[in-house]
Amino acid sequence: MTPGNNGASTPEDDDPFGYLYADGQANGAQPPSGGYGYPNSVNRVRPVGTRQYGAQGQAAPTAAYGQAAPQQQGAYGRPNAHYAAPETLPGGGAPTAPQQPPRGAGGGGRRGPNTKGLLIGAVAVVAAVVVGIAVVMANGGSDDDKKGDEAGGDTVPTQSQTTDPSPSASSSADDEVKLPSAEAGALQLSPGVATASEVEGAQSAGGAYVANLNQPGASVTWTVNGIPEDGVYTLFARYSAAGEDQSMTLTVNGKPFGSKMNLGNFAHAADGDFAKGWTKTYVWPTLNKGTNTLSLSCADGDRCNILLDQFSLKKGQVKS
Repeated sequence: MTPGNNGASTPEDDDPFGYLYADGQANGAQPPSGGYGYPNSVNRVRPVGTRQYGAQGQAAPTAAYGQAAPQQQGAYGRPNAHYAAPETLPGGGAPTAPQQPPRGAGGGGRRGPNTKGLLIGAVAVVAAVVVGIAVVMANGGSDDDKKGDEAGGDTVPTQSQTTDPSPSASSSADDEVKLPSAEAGALQLSPGVATASEVEGAQSAGGAYVANLNQPGASVTWTVNGIPEDGVYTLFARYSAAGEDQSMTLTVNGKPFGSKMNLGNFAHAADGDFAKGWTKTYVWPTLNKGTNTLSLSCADGDRCNILLDQFSLKKGQVKS
């Protein structure tokens, strides 16, 4: 190459892109046919507006510059004829669902809350609270009760408590000292009063009983020896009443008892049927230690139509 000589070709001829310039086109530059001169290259040059959509040979409609391309309207509910899903194109694939990350160890996924564990824990807490309350209620006040008993403090009697001596206490006292009893034949009778045995059912020896008490002034007296100590005793009288209820005056050591001795017809015997009227009644007199005198008499206003069988005593206030 010499000055003034540009060689065999101009730069436009050497430039593979000379066909893009006006000077190169004037000098006859042509686009390379082999993919810009690179071996195995793919020539993808195509005129604008000739891209195919879906089927071979279908070109997208074009419009003049400045005008919007016409919209292809398809029937309602039908796919657009010019639209092809990506999977129908060459190289397209079927859509796949998004993959969820694996759960568990090493999966990296998040796990939901352990509701079963929370429920078990809550139940355990409630059970512990209930057990604690039950223990407190069962043991509460026990120390105070023990202190009260040790201090000997007074307590309010409950409904199950009573000031009356229990039958078991009286039985133990009777076992220590046998209290006396009296049959009809051992009683002191006033004039006109006598023993008899015609009516069956009496428990005195020979079936004897005291009769003729149904008259003013009639009385029967029992002198009791061997009372162990001063106190309240229960006096039992076994008798027979028929028809109406009866009541007589009791005298203890020469003093009238506070009320009449109730001699009711507890056997519900018919009037005059004394054989079926045997029953028992009781009063609670106060006796002195040693000897005491008990008298049952028919005073004014009393009803005395009874047959008297025997007397007996028990210590304390009992009913049988």
